[in-house]
Amino acid sequence: MAAKTDNFQSPDYFNVDDLLTEEHKLIRESVRNYVKKEISPIIEDYAQRAAFPQQIIKQLGDLGCFGPTVSEQYGGGGLDYISYGIMMQELERGDSGVRSTASVQGSLVMFPIYQYGSEAQRNKYLPKLASGEWLGCFGLTEPNHGSDPAGMLTNFKDNGDETVTLNGAKMWISNAPFSQIAVVWAKDDAGDVKGIIVERGMKGFTTPTTHSKWSLRASATGELVFDNVIVPKENILPNVKGLKGPLGCLTKARYGIAWGAIGAAMDCYHIALEYSKERVQFGKPIGGFQLQQKKLAEMVTEITKAQLLNWRLGTLMNEGKVTPAQVSMAKRNACEVATNICRDARQMLGGMGITGEYPVMRHMMNLESVITYEGTHDIHLLITGMDITGLNAFK
Repeated sequence: MAAKTDNFQSPDYFNVDDLLTEEHKLIRESVRNYVKKEISPIIEDYAQRAAFPQQIIKQLGDLGCFGPTVSEQYGGGGLDYISYGIMMQELERGDSGVRSTASVQGSLVMFPIYQYGSEAQRNKYLPKLASGEWLGCFGLTEPNHGSDPAGMLTNFKDNGDETVTLNGAKMWISNAPFSQIAVVWAKDDAGDVKGIIVERGMKGFTTPTTHSKWSLRASATGELVFDNVIVPKENILPNVKGLKGPLGCLTKARYGIAWGAIGAAMDCYHIALEYSKERVQFGKPIGGFQLQQKKLAEMVTEITKAQLLNWRLGTLMNEGKVTPAQVSMAKRNACEVATNICRDARQMLGGMGITGEYPVMRHMMNLESVITYEGTHDIHLLITGMDITGLNAFK
């Protein structure tokens, strides 16, 4: 399949760029140029083949997309959260799977080691993860415990020496098949949830690949299986106990999704707008018909609202004032906006919308995962509901 030229231009109907610093804009230009050069020409082929472009691991490391908010002392970028959001927006504009690779590495692997780990753990793992030398994954979801992680069965037993024995399984794990390490959440002898770093090569640790996906086809997904895996106690994250550990990671990752999903929406809007000016029916471009203008006007309106919401969320993150419920609202909003925009764009493209000649159907399929993972659409709605009423609908 011949690669189409990527001439993406992002919509900015309310001059949101005026709220960004010059550094923010430079970061955006850098990641956008990377996506145009390295992702757009290859991604349709990889998605069609359901293959993971392993070369992006080192590329994303070189670009600074792994752990951009982590201190430079450990190989991170030392950047603010708006910079991180912009990076995720641009990567997901290319493909949700590419953004997932970066999100998992930065928010779900590097962040817990940085925030909850020992100094020895930070020095051992973070520089290799930041550079892309190592890839990591995050093990929370289990075959029978998704939205209710408190019910997890994965556990580790104290061996009475300097080790523990880990047993259990995790599934729907992005990056798993190619990861050197996994940050796994499991219960200790007392039933407390702890994070533990499991390294590839430990006997009894396997990462079977998940096949037959219709979504995130260019992203590597797998399971984590632990069959009496002996892990040194020094691999346990010492500075957190309970579900606040993994949930704190998910707050950071959901923040990235709020920005990322709008990247996919922007791409579909851009494609639909360009197509509407070129596609002639009944003697004029279809962009001249009222129903098509309605779709485009609603797309750019929702993108604009989401851009402003994300910018404000990023400001609150930078100030340390954000609440997990605010992040949930933004994640849910972005996923809904992006899903609707992709579907409308697909309709505007007619039959061409289902082909790999345009990215719209690929974005649509990807977003069916994004709207579900790291808190389903309904779960995030209930988080907002509980926040505003003070009443818990989960029990």
